[in-house]
Amino acid sequence: MEKERLLAFTDGVIAVIITIMVLEMKVPQDASLGSLRSVIPVFLSYVLSFVYVAIYWNNHHHFFHLVRRVNGGMLWANINLLFWVSLVPFATGWMGQNHFAPVPTALYGVALLMPALAWHVLQRVIIRSQGSDGVLARAIGHDVKGKVSPVLYVAGILLAFIDARIACAVYLLVALMWLIPDRRIERVVERS
Repeated sequence: MEKERLLAFTDGVIAVIITIMVLEMKVPQDASLGSLRSVIPVFLSYVLSFVYVAIYWNNHHHFFHLVRRVNGGMLWANINLLFWVSLVPFATGWMGQNHFAPVPTALYGVALLMPALAWHVLQRVIIRSQGSDGVLARAIGHDVKGKVSPVLYVAGILLAFIDARIACAVYLLVALMWLIPDRRIERVVERS
């Protein structure tokens, strides 16, 4: 099966996810600058979630440069990833509307952890189809960021019950880790 349909579907789902997130931001009824203060938590949670969704889209784009054809396992693993990413708007809205309260902030961490685990599943399915010496396996190597991220998410989830600000700092740290350009896949694509 050709990969273009999977990529188009993924692009569409991610576009809808971003649209849902931005629609969760309700405008203040007052026209004063001071009224914007009440939407700051919602806006901050939106920005962080937008960055996360963009990171997934960007990495997905890079991953599939190394895949020529998709199989049923890849389709299901991709659907699994999209399912978990599609829950990010709910967690984003709940956390922002409740001004980073402990339970919504912990659930937000779960909403970040689950796509990370689904990403790992997708990665394993692709590697299994290509072989352990395949192009993706060579490109990602030991995947330190991929292994550290879930651990940090779990730490953030637990820290949300101690201080939600620390939990959000952990979530931000993981996003910043992934914003640093990862040239592993690009180098493999250039060599191919």
